[in-house]
Amino acid sequence: MAATAILERGGLTIVDYRCAARLRERPVVERHAAYSLSYVRKGSFGYRYRGAAFELVAGSILLGAPGDEYTCTHDHVCGDECLSIQLAPELVDALGASPTLWRAGALPPLAELVVAAERTQAAVEGRTDAAADELALTFAARFAERASGAKRAPFTARARDRRRAIEAALWLDDHVHEPIDLHDAAAAAGLSAFHFLRLFTAVVGATPHQYLLRARLRRAARLLAAGERSITDVAYDVGFGDLSNFVRTFRRAAGVSPRRFRRAVRRR
Repeated sequence: MAATAILERGGLTIVDYRCAARLRERPVVERHAAYSLSYVRKGSFGYRYRGAAFELVAGSILLGAPGDEYTCTHDHVCGDECLSIQLAPELVDALGASPTLWRAGALPPLAELVVAAERTQAAVEGRTDAAADELALTFAARFAERASGAKRAPFTARARDRRRAIEAALWLDDHVHEPIDLHDAAAAAGLSAFHFLRLFTAVVGATPHQYLLRARLRRAARLLAAGERSITDVAYDVGFGDLSNFVRTFRRAAGVSPRRFRRAVRRR
């Protein structure tokens, strides 16, 4: 089993698992290290957990709780891939869901969870401007809601919540040039990552990452229009760590490349 940690931050871990076990290979007893929510992207395998047996296919969700033992079997096909979202106990508490939900073993492919998982996978692979940590927590929240059968009450922002969200937006503006993730912004606001994500999105109308990205693009457009700084310098000045990512993101937002945007502004 090849495991690649994609992200480890603030109690949230995202791991890419790729199993190359041979057909009918003897299973090995393993142990879950955290509350885990693993989306089967490809392949199929058996899952033996807490005295129950499950057959997982693409789109299924494998569940696990810390300390619990399990085995995986490969009686039908070999080779599978999973995107695993692993949560520390404090994040499970923040979701407002019972830890027992993670001991259900597995879920079959469910439309809303498949879509949420594929969005997370796209962010992990860099195929979208969305943040993988935000989408991973959203995926976990949708699982908790679906598994419990309880609809989460709409978030109602109080005056204090609104003030915190606006202060957080101003903080993001001041730190736009720095490498910031959800954990950083939540810590600056003095909130858990999940609660901050809900609060900020409800008040501002965009997730923290979306707001930060738009703030960077706003500042980049201003610099491109006003000065002679190179496009590479502009990209790094506004917080993009990679020139190609800046050009791709700017083109997606503006419909033209940064160079053509600058030329068009000057012509006008």
